[in-house]
Amino acid sequence: MSPSPAYDVVVAGGGPAGCAAALALVRAGRTVLLADSGTGPPKTGEALVSVGRLVLADLGVEQPVLGRGHLPCHGNLSAWGSSELQAVDALHDPYGHGWHLDRPLFDRRLRAAARRAGAEVTEHTAVRRTSRQPDGTWRLALCDRTGGSGERTVRCRWILDATGRGAAIAVRSGARRRRGDRLTALHLTLDPAPRTALDGRSLVESDQDGWWYTALLPSRRRLVAYFTDPDLPGAAGGAERFRDRLLATRHISQRARPHGLRPLRPPRRAPAHSAHLDRVHGDGWTAAGDAAVAFDPLSSQGILTALYTGLSAGEAVDARLRGDRSALDDYAAKVTTARTAYQRGHRAAHAQETRWSERPFWARRRRDTQPNTLR
Repeated sequence: MSPSPAYDVVVAGGGPAGCAAALALVRAGRTVLLADSGTGPPKTGEALVSVGRLVLADLGVEQPVLGRGHLPCHGNLSAWGSSELQAVDALHDPYGHGWHLDRPLFDRRLRAAARRAGAEVTEHTAVRRTSRQPDGTWRLALCDRTGGSGERTVRCRWILDATGRGAAIAVRSGARRRRGDRLTALHLTLDPAPRTALDGRSLVESDQDGWWYTALLPSRRRLVAYFTDPDLPGAAGGAERFRDRLLATRHISQRARPHGLRPLRPPRRAPAHSAHLDRVHGDGWTAAGDAAVAFDPLSSQGILTALYTGLSAGEAVDARLRGDRSALDDYAAKVTTARTAYQRGHRAAHAQETRWSERPFWARRRRDTQPNTLR
Protein backbone atom coordinates (compact mmCIF):
# COMPACT_ATOMS: atom_id res chain seq x y z
CA MET A 1 0.00 0.00 0.00
CA SER A 2 1.37 3.41 -0.94
CA PRO A 3 1.96 5.82 1.95
CA SER A 4 -0.52 8.59 2.64
CA PRO A 5 0.39 11.83 0.87
CA ALA A 6 2.18 14.33 3.10
CA TYR A 7 1.77 18.11 3.29
CA ASP A 8 3.45 20.73 5.38
CA VAL A 9 0.06 22.22 6.28
CA VAL A 10 -3.58 21.26 5.86
CA VAL A 11 -5.86 24.30 5.99
CA ALA A 12 -9.41 23.39 7.03
CA GLY A 13 -11.83 25.97 5.64
CA GLY A 14 -11.93 27.65 2.23
CA GLY A 15 -13.26 31.08 3.23
CA PRO A 16 -11.21 34.30 3.36
CA ALA A 17 -9.13 33.27 6.39
CA GLY A 18 -8.28 29.83 5.05
CA CYS A 19 -7.43 31.16 1.59
CA ALA A 20 -5.26 33.95 2.99
CA ALA A 21 -3.37 31.43 5.14
CA ALA A 22 -2.91 29.06 2.19
CA LEU A 23 -1.63 31.88 -0.02
CA ALA A 24 0.87 33.01 2.62
CA LEU A 25 2.11 29.46 3.11
CA VAL A 26 2.55 28.51 -0.55
CA ARG A 27 4.35 31.79 -1.21
CA ALA A 28 6.76 30.74 1.55
CA GLY A 29 7.40 27.47 -0.28
CA ARG A 30 5.15 25.22 1.81
CA THR A 31 3.14 22.29 0.47
CA VAL A 32 -0.48 23.06 1.33
CA LEU A 33 -3.81 21.30 1.08
CA LEU A 34 -6.80 23.67 1.35
CA ALA A 35 -9.98 21.75 2.21
CA ASP A 36 -13.25 23.64 1.77
CA SER A 37 -16.30 21.83 3.14
CA GLY A 38 -18.81 24.16 1.46
CA THR A 39 -21.29 23.65 4.28
CA GLY A 40 -23.72 26.07 5.86
CA PRO A 41 -26.13 28.55 4.30
CA PRO A 42 -24.85 30.69 1.43
CA LYS A 43 -23.13 33.91 2.46
CA THR A 44 -24.89 37.11 1.36
CA GLY A 45 -24.48 40.81 1.87
CA GLU A 46 -21.05 40.99 3.45
CA ALA A 47 -18.85 44.02 2.98
CA LEU A 48 -15.12 44.59 2.75
CA VAL A 49 -13.85 47.91 4.09
CA SER A 50 -11.46 49.92 1.96
CA VAL A 51 -8.28 48.97 3.83
CA GLY A 52 -8.96 45.35 2.87
CA ARG A 53 -7.37 46.08 -0.50
CA LEU A 54 -4.01 46.39 1.29
CA VAL A 55 -4.22 42.87 2.72
CA LEU A 56 -5.25 41.47 -0.66
CA ALA A 57 -2.37 43.36 -2.25
CA ASP A 58 0.04 41.84 0.31
CA LEU A 59 -1.28 38.44 -0.77
CA GLY A 60 -0.80 39.37 -4.43
CA VAL A 61 -4.46 38.88 -5.36
CA GLU A 62 -6.08 42.33 -5.21
CA GLN A 63 -6.87 42.63 -8.92
CA PRO A 64 -8.29 39.15 -9.61
CA VAL A 65 -10.33 39.06 -6.40
CA LEU A 66 -11.74 42.61 -6.44
CA GLY A 67 -12.47 42.73 -10.17
CA ARG A 68 -15.91 43.08 -11.72
CA GLY A 69 -18.82 41.52 -9.90
CA HIS A 70 -18.75 43.43 -6.61
CA LEU A 71 -20.58 46.68 -5.88
CA PRO A 72 -18.51 49.67 -4.69
CA CYS A 73 -19.57 51.06 -1.31
CA HIS A 74 -19.09 54.83 -1.41
CA GLY A 75 -20.11 55.54 2.16
CA ASN A 76 -22.25 54.65 5.14
CA LEU A 77 -25.42 56.16 6.58
CA SER A 78 -26.58 55.73 10.16
CA ALA A 79 -29.47 56.73 12.38
CA TRP A 80 -27.76 55.83 15.65
CA GLY A 81 -28.19 57.86 18.79
CA SER A 82 -30.64 60.03 16.86
CA SER A 83 -33.48 59.58 14.37
CA GLU A 84 -31.59 61.76 11.88
CA LEU A 85 -29.27 60.24 9.30
CA GLN A 86 -25.55 60.87 9.57
CA ALA A 87 -23.24 60.17 6.62
CA VAL A 88 -19.63 59.01 6.32
CA ASP A 89 -18.40 59.51 2.77
CA ALA A 90 -15.69 57.35 1.19
CA LEU A 91 -14.26 60.48 -0.43
CA HIS A 92 -12.59 61.15 2.91
CA ASP A 93 -11.12 57.64 3.18
CA PRO A 94 -7.41 57.53 2.24
CA TYR A 95 -7.89 54.00 0.86
CA GLY A 96 -10.91 54.84 -1.29
CA HIS A 97 -14.23 53.04 -1.31
CA GLY A 98 -15.15 49.68 0.15
CA TRP A 99 -17.19 46.90 -1.48
CA HIS A 100 -20.50 45.15 -1.06
CA LEU A 101 -19.32 41.69 -1.96
CA ASP A 102 -20.80 38.98 -4.07
CA ARG A 103 -19.57 36.68 -1.32
CA PRO A 104 -19.66 33.36 -3.21
CA LEU A 105 -17.76 34.99 -6.08
CA PHE A 106 -15.25 36.53 -3.65
CA ASP A 107 -14.55 33.15 -2.02
CA ARG A 108 -14.32 31.32 -5.37
CA ARG A 109 -11.77 33.84 -6.62
CA LEU A 110 -9.71 33.49 -3.45
CA ARG A 111 -9.69 29.68 -3.78
CA ALA A 112 -8.76 29.98 -7.45
CA ALA A 113 -5.90 32.29 -6.51
CA ALA A 114 -4.68 29.78 -3.91
CA ARG A 115 -4.81 27.03 -6.53
CA ARG A 116 -2.86 29.10 -9.06
CA ALA A 117 -0.27 29.90 -6.40
CA GLY A 118 0.36 26.19 -5.85
CA ALA A 119 -1.99 24.97 -3.14
CA GLU A 120 -3.97 21.78 -3.65
CA VAL A 121 -7.59 22.84 -3.27
CA THR A 122 -10.31 20.29 -2.59
CA GLU A 123 -13.87 21.58 -2.48
CA HIS A 124 -16.84 19.99 -0.68
CA THR A 125 -14.28 18.27 1.52
CA ALA A 126 -14.41 18.18 5.32
CA VAL A 127 -11.48 17.46 7.64
CA ARG A 128 -12.40 14.67 10.05
CA ARG A 129 -10.81 12.38 12.65
CA THR A 130 -7.62 14.29 13.30
CA SER A 131 -5.03 12.44 15.36
CA ARG A 132 -1.55 13.45 16.50
CA GLN A 133 1.07 10.82 15.63
CA PRO A 134 4.11 9.78 17.73
CA ASP A 135 6.45 11.40 15.18
CA GLY A 136 4.73 14.79 15.68
CA THR A 137 2.77 14.74 12.43
CA TRP A 138 -1.00 14.69 12.00
CA ARG A 139 -3.07 11.95 10.45
CA LEU A 140 -6.53 13.03 9.32
CA ALA A 141 -9.41 11.96 7.12
CA LEU A 142 -10.73 14.04 4.23
CA CYS A 143 -14.41 13.30 3.62
CA ASP A 144 -16.05 14.05 0.28
CA ARG A 145 -19.38 15.69 1.15
CA THR A 146 -20.80 15.12 -2.35
CA GLY A 147 -20.82 11.36 -1.86
CA GLY A 148 -18.43 10.89 -4.76
CA SER A 149 -14.93 9.72 -3.85
CA GLY A 150 -15.67 8.84 -0.25
CA GLU A 151 -12.77 9.35 2.15
CA ARG A 152 -9.00 9.49 2.02
CA THR A 153 -6.35 9.76 4.70
CA VAL A 154 -3.52 12.29 4.59
CA ARG A 155 -0.61 13.32 6.79
CA CYS A 156 0.68 16.80 7.54
CA ARG A 157 3.02 18.63 9.87
CA TRP A 158 0.53 21.31 10.91
CA ILE A 159 -3.21 22.01 10.80
CA LEU A 160 -4.67 25.48 10.39
CA ASP A 161 -8.25 25.78 11.61
CA ALA A 162 -10.29 28.21 9.52
CA THR A 163 -13.60 26.39 10.02
CA GLY A 164 -15.52 29.45 11.22
CA ARG A 165 -17.27 30.15 14.50
CA GLY A 166 -17.42 26.48 15.42
CA ALA A 167 -13.58 26.25 15.49
CA ALA A 168 -14.00 22.50 15.07
CA ILE A 169 -10.35 21.48 15.12
CA ALA A 170 -9.22 23.89 17.84
CA VAL A 171 -12.07 22.82 20.13
CA ARG A 172 -11.31 19.13 19.53
CA SER A 173 -7.70 19.96 20.44
CA GLY A 174 -8.69 21.39 23.81
CA ALA A 175 -9.28 25.10 23.14
CA ARG A 176 -12.36 26.69 24.70
CA ARG A 177 -14.79 29.02 22.95
CA ARG A 178 -15.72 32.22 24.81
CA ARG A 179 -18.92 34.02 23.84
CA GLY A 180 -19.32 37.71 24.50
CA ASP A 181 -23.06 38.06 23.91
CA ARG A 182 -26.02 36.36 22.20
CA LEU A 183 -26.51 38.61 19.18
CA THR A 184 -28.59 36.98 16.43
CA ALA A 185 -29.23 38.15 12.88
CA LEU A 186 -32.61 37.80 11.16
CA HIS A 187 -32.03 38.51 7.49
CA LEU A 188 -33.61 38.20 4.08
CA THR A 189 -32.87 39.30 0.54
CA LEU A 190 -35.50 41.33 -1.33
CA ASP A 191 -36.03 41.10 -5.09
CA PRO A 192 -34.56 43.81 -7.33
CA ALA A 193 -36.63 46.99 -7.44
CA PRO A 194 -38.21 47.82 -10.84
CA ARG A 195 -37.00 51.41 -10.72
CA THR A 196 -34.68 52.67 -8.04
CA ALA A 197 -31.55 54.78 -8.00
CA LEU A 198 -28.33 52.86 -7.54
CA ASP A 199 -27.08 53.77 -4.06
CA GLY A 200 -23.99 51.87 -2.95
CA ARG A 201 -24.09 53.16 0.62
CA SER A 202 -25.00 50.95 3.54
CA LEU A 203 -27.51 52.05 6.18
CA VAL A 204 -27.73 51.26 9.89
CA GLU A 205 -30.71 52.23 12.05
CA SER A 206 -31.16 51.40 15.73
CA ASP A 207 -34.43 50.68 17.49
CA GLN A 208 -35.49 49.78 21.02
CA ASP A 209 -34.56 46.09 20.80
CA GLY A 210 -31.57 46.10 18.45
CA TRP A 211 -30.53 47.54 15.12
CA TRP A 212 -31.19 47.23 11.38
CA TYR A 213 -28.86 47.04 8.42
CA THR A 214 -29.54 47.27 4.71
CA ALA A 215 -27.43 47.43 1.58
CA LEU A 216 -27.90 46.93 -2.13
CA LEU A 217 -26.15 43.79 -3.36
CA PRO A 218 -24.21 43.38 -6.63
CA SER A 219 -27.23 41.43 -7.95
CA ARG A 220 -29.34 44.59 -7.35
CA ARG A 221 -31.25 42.66 -4.72
CA ARG A 222 -31.40 44.26 -1.29
CA LEU A 223 -30.25 42.71 1.94
CA VAL A 224 -32.27 43.62 5.05
CA ALA A 225 -31.09 42.35 8.43
CA TYR A 226 -32.19 42.87 12.02
CA PHE A 227 -29.79 42.24 14.90
CA THR A 228 -31.17 41.49 18.35
CA ASP A 229 -30.93 38.99 21.20
CA PRO A 230 -32.86 35.72 20.74
CA ASP A 231 -34.97 36.20 23.89
CA LEU A 232 -36.27 39.65 22.90
CA PRO A 233 -39.51 40.50 21.04
CA GLY A 234 -37.74 41.41 17.81
CA ALA A 235 -36.50 37.84 17.42
CA ALA A 236 -39.98 36.30 17.62
CA GLY A 237 -42.45 35.56 14.89
CA GLY A 238 -42.27 34.90 11.15
CA ALA A 239 -42.57 36.91 7.97
CA GLU A 240 -45.44 39.16 9.02
CA ARG A 241 -43.89 40.10 12.35
CA PHE A 242 -40.63 40.88 10.58
CA ARG A 243 -42.45 42.96 7.97
CA ASP A 244 -44.38 44.95 10.59
CA ARG A 245 -41.20 45.73 12.48
CA LEU A 246 -39.42 46.67 9.27
CA LEU A 247 -42.21 49.06 8.25
CA ALA A 248 -41.98 50.75 11.66
CA THR A 249 -38.47 51.94 10.88
CA ARG A 250 -37.98 55.45 9.55
CA HIS A 251 -35.14 54.96 7.08
CA ILE A 252 -34.75 51.23 6.40
CA SER A 253 -38.37 50.97 5.27
CA GLN A 254 -37.88 53.72 2.67
CA ARG A 255 -35.16 51.68 0.99
CA ALA A 256 -37.00 48.38 1.31
CA ARG A 257 -40.43 49.41 -0.01
CA PRO A 258 -39.43 49.75 -3.71
CA HIS A 259 -38.29 46.11 -3.64
CA GLY A 260 -41.72 44.84 -2.62
CA LEU A 261 -42.73 43.57 0.80
CA ARG A 262 -45.68 41.33 -0.14
CA PRO A 263 -45.44 38.40 -0.09
CA LEU A 264 -42.45 38.33 2.23
CA ARG A 265 -40.41 35.21 2.89
CA PRO A 266 -39.61 34.34 6.52
CA PRO A 267 -36.19 35.71 7.49
CA ARG A 268 -33.23 33.40 8.00
CA ARG A 269 -31.38 33.30 11.30
CA ALA A 270 -27.63 33.41 11.77
CA PRO A 271 -25.30 33.80 14.75
CA ALA A 272 -23.76 37.28 15.01
CA HIS A 273 -22.30 37.23 18.52
CA SER A 274 -18.82 38.24 19.57
CA ALA A 275 -16.60 35.28 20.44
CA HIS A 276 -13.00 34.17 20.70
CA LEU A 277 -10.86 31.18 21.61
CA ASP A 278 -9.03 31.14 24.93
CA ARG A 279 -5.92 30.25 22.89
CA VAL A 280 -5.38 30.46 19.14
CA HIS A 281 -2.62 27.85 18.82
CA GLY A 282 -1.57 24.61 20.41
CA ASP A 283 0.33 21.41 19.73
CA GLY A 284 0.51 21.37 15.93
CA TRP A 285 -2.50 23.61 15.25
CA THR A 286 -3.34 27.28 14.77
CA ALA A 287 -6.73 29.00 14.36
CA ALA A 288 -7.58 31.98 12.14
CA GLY A 289 -10.62 33.97 11.06
CA ASP A 290 -13.89 33.48 12.93
CA ALA A 291 -12.43 30.31 14.44
CA ALA A 292 -9.96 32.51 16.34
CA VAL A 293 -12.02 35.66 16.92
CA ALA A 294 -15.48 36.71 15.67
CA PHE A 295 -16.83 40.25 15.84
CA ASP A 296 -20.29 41.83 16.01
CA PRO A 297 -21.21 42.83 12.41
CA LEU A 298 -21.66 46.43 13.57
CA SER A 299 -17.88 46.72 13.37
CA SER A 300 -17.83 45.91 9.61
CA GLN A 301 -14.52 44.17 10.31
CA GLY A 302 -15.42 40.52 9.68
CA ILE A 303 -13.90 39.94 6.24
CA LEU A 304 -10.95 42.23 6.94
CA THR A 305 -10.16 40.40 10.18
CA ALA A 306 -10.47 37.03 8.45
CA LEU A 307 -7.97 38.06 5.77
CA TYR A 308 -5.60 39.65 8.28
CA THR A 309 -5.59 36.75 10.75
CA GLY A 310 -5.34 34.24 7.90
CA LEU A 311 -2.29 35.99 6.44
CA SER A 312 -0.71 36.42 9.88
CA ALA A 313 -1.40 32.81 10.88
CA GLY A 314 0.08 31.49 7.64
CA GLU A 315 3.25 33.52 8.16
CA ALA A 316 3.47 32.40 11.80
CA VAL A 317 3.07 28.71 10.96
CA ASP A 318 5.77 28.95 8.29
CA ALA A 319 8.10 30.61 10.81
CA ARG A 320 7.30 27.94 13.42
CA LEU A 321 8.07 25.16 10.96
CA ARG A 322 11.41 26.88 10.32
CA GLY A 323 12.14 26.67 14.04
CA ASP A 324 10.99 30.07 15.34
CA ARG A 325 9.34 29.14 18.63
CA SER A 326 8.13 32.68 19.34
CA ALA A 327 6.23 33.07 16.05
CA LEU A 328 2.92 31.66 17.27
CA ASP A 329 2.96 33.70 20.48
CA ASP A 330 3.59 36.78 18.33
CA TYR A 331 0.58 35.82 16.22
CA ALA A 332 -1.56 35.37 19.34
CA ALA A 333 -0.53 38.86 20.46
CA LYS A 334 -1.69 40.27 17.11
CA VAL A 335 -5.09 38.61 17.56
CA THR A 336 -5.36 39.99 21.10
CA THR A 337 -4.49 43.49 19.86
CA ALA A 338 -7.17 43.29 17.17
CA ARG A 339 -9.74 42.06 19.70
CA THR A 340 -8.87 44.82 22.17
CA ALA A 341 -9.29 47.48 19.48
CA TYR A 342 -12.62 45.93 18.50
CA GLN A 343 -13.84 45.92 22.12
CA ARG A 344 -12.93 49.58 22.50
CA GLY A 345 -14.85 50.53 19.36
CA HIS A 346 -17.78 48.27 20.29
CA ARG A 347 -18.14 49.93 23.69
CA ALA A 348 -17.91 53.41 22.20
CA ALA A 349 -20.51 52.69 19.51
CA HIS A 350 -23.11 51.30 21.90
CA ALA A 351 -22.51 54.13 24.38
CA GLN A 352 -23.65 56.58 21.69
CA GLU A 353 -27.19 55.16 21.67
CA THR A 354 -28.96 56.41 24.82
CA ARG A 355 -32.60 56.67 23.68
CA TRP A 356 -33.56 53.21 24.96
CA SER A 357 -31.01 52.79 27.74
CA GLU A 358 -33.45 50.90 29.98
CA ARG A 359 -34.50 48.38 27.32
CA PRO A 360 -32.83 44.95 27.81
CA PHE A 361 -30.81 44.98 24.56
CA TRP A 362 -29.17 48.31 25.32
CA ALA A 363 -28.96 47.80 29.08
CA ARG A 364 -27.00 44.59 28.54
CA ARG A 365 -24.51 46.37 26.32
CA ARG A 366 -24.23 49.29 28.70
CA ARG A 367 -23.54 46.83 31.52
CA ASP A 368 -20.88 45.09 29.44
CA THR A 369 -18.78 48.19 28.94
CA GLN A 370 -15.80 47.21 31.06
CA PRO A 371 -12.64 45.92 29.35
CA ASN A 372 -12.11 42.19 28.89
CA THR A 373 -15.81 41.35 28.74
CA LEU A 374 -15.27 38.57 26.18
CA ARG A 375 -14.50 35.87 28.70
